[in-house]
Amino acid sequence: MESRVLLRVENLVKYFSVAHGAFARKRMSEVRAVDGISFHVYGGETFGLVGESGCGKSTTGRLIIRLEEPTSGRVRFEGQDIFGLSREALRGIRREMQIVFQDPYASLNPRMSVRDIVAEPLIVHGIGHDSERTEKVAELLEIVGLDAGHAIRYPHEFSGGQRQRIGVARALALNPRLLILDEPVSALDVSVQGQVINLLQDLQQELGLTYIFIAHDLSVVKHISDRVAVMYLGKIVELAGKEEIFAAPQHPYTEALLSSIPVPDPRAERDRILLDGDVPSPMKPPPGCRFHTRCRYSQKICMIEQPSLTDLGNGHYCACHLRTGQTS
Repeated sequence: MESRVLLRVENLVKYFSVAHGAFARKRMSEVRAVDGISFHVYGGETFGLVGESGCGKSTTGRLIIRLEEPTSGRVRFEGQDIFGLSREALRGIRREMQIVFQDPYASLNPRMSVRDIVAEPLIVHGIGHDSERTEKVAELLEIVGLDAGHAIRYPHEFSGGQRQRIGVARALALNPRLLILDEPVSALDVSVQGQVINLLQDLQQELGLTYIFIAHDLSVVKHISDRVAVMYLGKIVELAGKEEIFAAPQHPYTEALLSSIPVPDPRAERDRILLDGDVPSPMKPPPGCRFHTRCRYSQKICMIEQPSLTDLGNGHYCACHLRTGQTS
């Protein structure tokens, strides 16, 4: 793994405006999807981003590649702030960053052949002639474990796992350095998930890729990631190396998530932590620590003061008053 930082996310914020009511009584409110998160990604590593549905992890991925415009904050790719780039400059840097979407059925145009789907990034960026693109498509399909002859087929002729391989081939067409993998196996059968994960790991080794792996399945994240960030209601609550975060979680939310991972031995005793209540609305997050409404360790300070993401040592960061000694 390279030791230098490839990507920096600095105090990233994204609020979505939502309208309520009708006509003269219409009023606006904000969904705080991503609310001031910071982290960095080293070249060659797999950075896992996990959390419940609605925590803001997919929005974070879309912001990083600038499919969404931020409310505030910065994303620096090799020192360049991508939000400050012109449209033309952004086209250039997008060759370095690509995304694989969650749903392989919705992310591929059913009216386009596989050749046209995989070659589309080459056409958009004006790379190669028609014969060269055809040759490149055949090469990419073979890299992801498909036959070059599949190029003349259409998405409906493939299984879910094969479609996701096509999506990966499309993402690799421009020889990117960073891939954002937005729940790439969550829509696939369990038997197929392992094949796609193994493919991604092989490609990372062969092509020197860097991954941001977005998921809610902690067992998959544990298998593929080097470092893991845990999100809750738009905030990062814990960040650490994979081994440390799974062996000794410091935040109560991470602790509860890990307790829910299934164990293949039915005789094994589990201390399952059941969280009270539902996730609060991102339109009106609770004051103080956002997890305090469901936390079994909650104290008075948790309801008043928002904890900061603090380094506990050895690169293990946690946003919890209990861990930073600020309790009452």
